[in-house]
Amino acid sequence: MSVKAFELVPAIERLQLLGDKAKTSIECIECCGKNLYIGTSDCFVVHFLLEEKVQANGKISFTSEKQSHKYLAVRKPISQLKAASALTRILVLCDNVLTLLNMFNLEPILSGAKIKGVTSFTVNENPTGSNPFAIEICVATRKKSVLLYSITEDKMNMMKEVTIPDVPILMSMDRYCVCIAMATEYCLVDTDTLQVTDLFPYEHETSIPVVKRVGKEEFLLSGPGALGMFVTSAGMSQRPPLKWSESVCGVCYAFPYIVALDEEFLTVHSVLDQQQKQTIPFSGGKILGDYDGKLYIASNKEVYSLVPLPVEKQITALLADKRVEEALTLAKNARKTGLSKEMFRRMYIRIQQQAGFIKLAQYEFEEASQLFKDGKLDIRELISLFPNLLPSSTKFSRAQPPLHDFADIRQIVRSDKARLNECKRFLIGMLEDIRGSSLAIDMKEDVDTTLLKLYAECDLIKLQKLVSTENACKLEDSFKILEKNDCHHALATLSRLHGDNESALQIWVKLSDGVLQDDSFPGFEFVFNFLSVLSEHDLLWRHIDWALRKDQEKAVMIFTERPATETSSERLRPDDVIAFLSSYPKAIIRYLEFLVFTKKLEKEKYHTHLAVLYLDAVLQLRKESQSEKTQQDLARSKLRHMLQTSNLYRVQLILGKVKETDMYAECAILYGKLEEHDKALRILVYKLQDYGAAENYCHVNSLGRDKTYRRRLFQILLGVYLDPLEGKQDSLIAPAITLLNSDIADFDNIRVLQIIPDSWSVGLVTKFLTHTLRHNMHSCRTTKVQRMLARGENLNLKSVLCAENKHPIFVGDDRVCKVCNQAFVDASFVRYPNGTITHVHCARNRSVCPVTGKLFSTKKS
Repeated sequence: MSVKAFELVPAIERLQLLGDKAKTSIECIECCGKNLYIGTSDCFVVHFLLEEKVQANGKISFTSEKQSHKYLAVRKPISQLKAASALTRILVLCDNVLTLLNMFNLEPILSGAKIKGVTSFTVNENPTGSNPFAIEICVATRKKSVLLYSITEDKMNMMKEVTIPDVPILMSMDRYCVCIAMATEYCLVDTDTLQVTDLFPYEHETSIPVVKRVGKEEFLLSGPGALGMFVTSAGMSQRPPLKWSESVCGVCYAFPYIVALDEEFLTVHSVLDQQQKQTIPFSGGKILGDYDGKLYIASNKEVYSLVPLPVEKQITALLADKRVEEALTLAKNARKTGLSKEMFRRMYIRIQQQAGFIKLAQYEFEEASQLFKDGKLDIRELISLFPNLLPSSTKFSRAQPPLHDFADIRQIVRSDKARLNECKRFLIGMLEDIRGSSLAIDMKEDVDTTLLKLYAECDLIKLQKLVSTENACKLEDSFKILEKNDCHHALATLSRLHGDNESALQIWVKLSDGVLQDDSFPGFEFVFNFLSVLSEHDLLWRHIDWALRKDQEKAVMIFTERPATETSSERLRPDDVIAFLSSYPKAIIRYLEFLVFTKKLEKEKYHTHLAVLYLDAVLQLRKESQSEKTQQDLARSKLRHMLQTSNLYRVQLILGKVKETDMYAECAILYGKLEEHDKALRILVYKLQDYGAAENYCHVNSLGRDKTYRRRLFQILLGVYLDPLEGKQDSLIAPAITLLNSDIADFDNIRVLQIIPDSWSVGLVTKFLTHTLRHNMHSCRTTKVQRMLARGENLNLKSVLCAENKHPIFVGDDRVCKVCNQAFVDASFVRYPNGTITHVHCARNRSVCPVTGKLFSTKKS
């Protein structure tokens, strides 16, 4: 794939160079700064001063002025030139003699230093020495060896000779490594260890050897099969080879490009991907080289400059051709072309952003997303592609120069709705990723408003989440778009978030009543939940009637599920709430249940009110012939539970109403509350004939009471069973016997034996008598054990006392308390096990010695 990396610009034109000497041709060139030196075929060294100018259209041109020339008088071509700016010298190779000339006047040095028999030489671009006023060169001769010289202003000192397998033809040197092209193959020479490493042969009959240093200890060689081979000083290749012409006669390197010269063309290759990027027609090319970072090419008669296009222009051209990967690869390596860190950063970020839009247009969303994030794209550049998404108040304007050439997203999707939806989902993903990150700083309103508009079109769940949490949406735009898309629930939620609870409630009420439609609305229970946490009590009371008409039982949660942190308010006093709920029977029952059972308020009026409402509900169900038995049973069970568990209601009031009905179980509970257990048990036994309930009555009502009270209740029940006045004595023998044999019943056994009829046989009460006997024997034995244990403990204490009495303690006038150091005024004192004696009032802790702090055992012996 082609890219224009260089422009060919004339540097020195034919007439200016040669004048009237038509037979003269260029043999070699050298450049140092603005100084250009040319070696000719007729033994002249010509010095030109080049000036580079930038024209108004951005093009580069050169003007040249001849400074001087020097004829070496040997009538041989100048073979090679090399400038040494630190020495102000020019190294000239002519007729196999290497000499030094002054850089400016081209006069020979006075010392006349020279090296004879030289066929070629190369300068060490990475010298090993530390002298800044000396250069190192490697010289090739007609012998099978190379010579190392140190060159100063007026001396040429040989340092070392290294033998090689064949006669050297061409060389390049980096530090200790010399890469040499011999007659048929290449080799590497380590001038420090004198080690020679053979590389590979080249086609010497059909091609010219090429040896070019391209980096630190790395060389480019012309290999077999028209390949450019990269070789390191270790003899390894770390890059893939370049494919070029078989007739390549010269190369030069300007990162990231290798320029190769053949008979007809200049070809430009990238070292980043080894692809040919540009072809420049150029016939008659003879010399190609890079000099102080500048590239020059010469024919026999003319000199041209290869001017690199700015890397930004190259990248822009690649992006214009949609060659994103190549553009990014070139951009990543642009820092090596000499750009400053800040210029490179700005350029690379912009290129990433441009590449992201190209990927977007190709629907490669994942790559586009990564490029946008890496390039820190102002997300509004992307949002602006979608009409009417940015807030109306935004001050954003697109980057100049523009990052893309799209008017809007429609130019990309071309009326394809599926593609448009994909692009919108991509935008949503981008906005979600950067929301809350540093990329969204100072543009939160734009991001959140755009998200809201997109969610309103395609994702109601995420829309609800957005408007329910803190956001920076532009309210005016948000309200319009939500209303336009019938997102009424989201509109109400957003209003609530911004403190407009009244507007929110108006919308929710309309949604609950069906005036407005919105599938995302969860139902009127949601409104009840909101009212239950609403702190604006005036607004709450304005909507209570509506809520109760909607559902009495659920609406009560508005009062019962208030926040735990809410401060008490006069507007929500229980008495006021009860008064308001008086016309809503189901609601008032639920609220009183909350006060009595949940909050456990111990107020007689609440308990009595709830009991009366329970009773009225039961009576109402009994009147209704269509009411189901299960409903009646449930209502009565709630009433009985209330009557049984509460001790705060007015028993006489409830009893007065219950006695007028046949609700005997309730009557029994109420009589029990009045301590009229005989009446209660007679109802259970004679009216309901529920003997299990009678026994349970005695058990429940004796809980938390003493044993005497418990026995009295069971004694009353047994008396009821055996009462001859009721005329059912014989029919109640079975439940009486069952009661006597019950595990939970408790009796005064003597009184039982006194009241049971004489007509009962011993067989009827055998189990009772056996149980009673065993219980009495167990109690007797237990009592004896306890008495003997107490007696043993008493004996132990007496033994301890006797032992203590064997060691009398004498307290005289001379003995003082160890704590207060005061004398004892009476016979009472405290002695600790370690012998410490104190006043009684000084012994604060009998288990800890007040003097030594020693802890004594508190376990009783």
